[in-house]
Amino acid sequence: MIVVLDINALLVSIPQKSIFRPILDALISGKFQLVLSNDILSEYIEVIERKANIVVANNIAEMLLSLDNLNKVEVYFEWNLIDKDPDDNKYVDAAIVGSADFIVTNDQHFKVLNSVDFPKVNIVSVAEFLEMLTK
Repeated sequence: MIVVLDINALLVSIPQKSIFRPILDALISGKFQLVLSNDILSEYIEVIERKANIVVANNIAEMLLSLDNLNKVEVYFEWNLIDKDPDDNKYVDAAIVGSADFIVTNDQHFKVLNSVDFPKVNIVSVAEFLEMLTK
């Protein structure tokens, strides 16, 4: 399974006591492949630093970059499929380049992708993804 984790999906999977922690644990244990671009990594660091601190942000970034199941991609073309929040397009573009099965997100802006036939980008909620992992 190849996925892109939106920042909201990553954030809720970090705390030890979160019901979504099995997502981060599954990633670390190699149960799915993570697609990551430089833009996504930068957003991860920026948001985690704001929510916690720079040490936590850098530790998570280093951990992600050390994973064998990381697919680091370079985005050379921007599809601009999301108008409401153009910043979300970094996830879509990485998903397309990385041939991701889906983007894991709770962000409602991604729902517009359900009406796009080409390129087809599937989305699942964090809860749906957790259910897929625990089956």
